Amino acid sequence: MIDLNKITNDVKSASKNIRNRIILCAGTGCVANGALKVYDAFIKTAENMKLDICIEFKKESKGTLISKSGCQGFCQMGPLVSLMPENILYTKVQVEDVKEILEKSIIGNEIIDRLCYNENNKTYKGPEEIPFYKKQHRYIIKNCGFIGAEDIEEYISLGGYAGAKKACLEMTSEKICKEILSSGLRGRGGGGFPTGKKWELTKIQTEPKKYVICNGDEGDPGAFMNRSVLEGNPHSVIEGMIIASKAIGADEGYVYVRTEYHLAVERMKRAIKKAKEYGLLGNNLFGSNHNFELHVMEGAGAFVCGEETALIASVEGKRGMPKPKPPFPAQSGLWGKPTVINNVETLATVSLIIRDGAENYKKIGVPTSTGTKTFALTGHVKNTGLIEVPFGTTLRQIIDIAGGVTNDKGDVEEGAFKAVQIGGPSGGCLTKEHLDLPLDFDSLRSVGAMVGSGGLVVMNQTTCMVNIAKFFMQFTQNESCGKCVLCREGTRQMLLMLEDITEGRATEETIPLLEKLAHTVRIGSLCGLGKTAPNPVLSTLKYFRHEYDAHVKEKKCPSGSCTSLVNITINPEKCIGCTVCALKCPVKAIKGEKKEKHVIDRSICVKCGVCIDVCKFKAIKRG
Repeated sequence: MIDLNKITNDVKSASKNIRNRIILCAGTGCVANGALKVYDAFIKTAENMKLDICIEFKKESKGTLISKSGCQGFCQMGPLVSLMPENILYTKVQVEDVKEILEKSIIGNEIIDRLCYNENNKTYKGPEEIPFYKKQHRYIIKNCGFIGAEDIEEYISLGGYAGAKKACLEMTSEKICKEILSSGLRGRGGGGFPTGKKWELTKIQTEPKKYVICNGDEGDPGAFMNRSVLEGNPHSVIEGMIIASKAIGADEGYVYVRTEYHLAVERMKRAIKKAKEYGLLGNNLFGSNHNFELHVMEGAGAFVCGEETALIASVEGKRGMPKPKPPFPAQSGLWGKPTVINNVETLATVSLIIRDGAENYKKIGVPTSTGTKTFALTGHVKNTGLIEVPFGTTLRQIIDIAGGVTNDKGDVEEGAFKAVQIGGPSGGCLTKEHLDLPLDFDSLRSVGAMVGSGGLVVMNQTTCMVNIAKFFMQFTQNESCGKCVLCREGTRQMLLMLEDITEGRATEETIPLLEKLAHTVRIGSLCGLGKTAPNPVLSTLKYFRHEYDAHVKEKKCPSGSCTSLVNITINPEKCIGCTVCALKCPVKAIKGEKKEKHVIDRSICVKCGVCIDVCKFKAIKRG
């Protein structure tokens, strides 16, 4: 039987000989920017410099520990390198910076200012000072950017698997469900259904065979919260699944991850293998009579498989298509057996609740939405990345964490904010009037939006809201499984109408028809994909109807984004006839002799904007 205390003491004993620690962010974003090359350079350079280094905690370890973590969140500034115990964070680190870091910071204990984060001419040493981190409440992802992503012993040394041990040895199924229900934990996948209630509904089923499924099929454009947890702290998800299995009486589970998440799939598989080696999966866990086996199932990347019944069909080897409910998965799920399906973030929260108690957990967030929520922050903000805040945090506070909204030149500008799309293609738009709205399940529902999985796309004044609605409708139309007519044909017709609006073909009957069809698709579709697909259209119609009207009635795009509705003109007073624009025009639409005023032949102009970019005299513009 595994001895968690012994492992904890061994790691702490080994860490006493570790003088420094270099932590490379090895989340997908930093890896894409060359973090693994930086990691290799640290090891090779340190060896050449004859420094004492190690890459994992062992009794004989000493000197400097060089390790890889999961996503540290500050994606805009990657690759990221953290130096411990000083808690220094270096940003945008490249291979050529490695030797200097080792010489000055590891050997010389100096801080390299040029590698530190700088904002408004102020240099910040590390996360304790950087506004991006300082204004968050990192609870679920706290260890993702710190511990070795695949180091089970370090996870254990920080309290890992203590919650699972407590659940297996000290708690009945009823007590576990009651504790989770008391905590107020609601599903983080978008629906916000009480987790404890879902477990109770599954537990009471008399069928002896039951399953637990982790839904890691994160398909929203721009969302990467679940991926980051799977990559950076896979054992937290495994532990949550062990507790869930004890609560409902399941002996088998599946982690469903889309195959595009290559790093998450690899790390989860290795984590499961390691957990089995340590006796944390299998038979008689912690010496109890509870058994639990876990498998990884790779999904093919269909957005609809985020829906419970479609996900179950995919695990069974069938085409991912939803089924009518009831029966719910709690009654008849995987292979007809009672099944509980929880989101990655939900399961990562469970072990903390069991370990620390529901009362402690309820101190975070608001009464109807307890705890924290991770958000993938993208769009027109200074600092994109992964953040975590308590429920009840306002949109204004989140934008402040991101460093402010940027204009079309990438500079932070007061008044540049226009809207936020929250919840991805299933969510809705929030506007200036919602900047101080608390972000929680009920507040967002009251204004026609939803938390969703946690995607946040911030948009500035240059954004065309009709185009945004069209983008998300294109996505959901492509991802519709086609099972029900309203979703299959309704989203297609909505997309065609949006294309008519943005390309100048719409009539005054188009908008009312679009709105009516959107309500019909929402009411009549079979699953959550179709029911929420019209949300971006309905919310933009509600808050930005004037933009739709301008497209239809004036044949004009207020933001200048819809090229079909924008004419490119040459100001004769500024044109000097240099011919640069004519030479660069791909379709030869610009006419005029050298040193004479030029004109654009609109019948062949494709409105690509190349002429605007190359004109040094600012004589050409959209209008």
